[in-house]
Amino acid sequence: MGDAAIRTVVEAIHSSPTQAVVYLCGGASLALGWLMSVPGASNTLLESVVPYSRVSMVQLLGRVPSQHCSQALAKEMALLAYNRALKLSKPGYPVLGVGFTGSLVTSRPKRGDHRFFLSMRASDRILESSVTLTKNLRSREEEDKVSSCALIQAMAKACQVSGTLDSGLTESEVPYESETHFTEEQELEQLINGHLCCKIYPFSGEAHGSDEDRKIILPGSFNPLHEGHLKLLEVAMSVCGGGYPCFEISAINADKPPLTIAQIKDRVKQFEVVVSGWQERR
Repeated sequence: MGDAAIRTVVEAIHSSPTQAVVYLCGGASLALGWLMSVPGASNTLLESVVPYSRVSMVQLLGRVPSQHCSQALAKEMALLAYNRALKLSKPGYPVLGVGFTGSLVTSRPKRGDHRFFLSMRASDRILESSVTLTKNLRSREEEDKVSSCALIQAMAKACQVSGTLDSGLTESEVPYESETHFTEEQELEQLINGHLCCKIYPFSGEAHGSDEDRKIILPGSFNPLHEGHLKLLEVAMSVCGGGYPCFEISAINADKPPLTIAQIKDRVKQFEVVVSGWQERR
């Protein structure tokens, strides 16, 4: 767990296009310092929140959690972080929601296990990990470093960059890891059910999105998409003096039935050809 190895992995994370929101509680505090101390942190870190008190966690979740250290809570935190990242990220960039919750060495002996849970939510997948630590083996600082290394390693995997850290775990401390992939239909189902705030379909042709911070959004049903929509967005772009053009389809409407998954996919398909020609014209 040398500083050079940690720096190398963090540099790789910062060199990736992924932008992240990190929510953590009960450990892995060193990970934030590592992320922010290496140049390029603003490429990756959109926001970090540490809901350490019970009240803070309740406000983050909007409810009282049944457990403050569990895989389910880490997963819920990661989903909240992912939705937040969708709102804060630059247009077209991949985003990541990071959730961590731990129960580590404290000022008094704990009856339960020393353990931590990680969850990484990306657009089409979720990576989860849990570790139970050997009690009375490490100090609080040492357990925090172990959990921080695990978080950085998981972020590197989620950002699809290479790099391996020696987490310092013993042979008996075997991480339980899982990875679940989502189809487009499953993502849209999560959207309709209110778990996701939006799903982004990038048609810009740019490898990693745009550096434009301002989005120019044209909402509509686009049933069908026609030339008038394109001209309206062109005018909006001109009036606003530029920005990143976006079309927005509302899956849930107050005065209409929700769109079905098939309807959403059919309407999105219209943009693949039409938007390409529109961009060439601009």
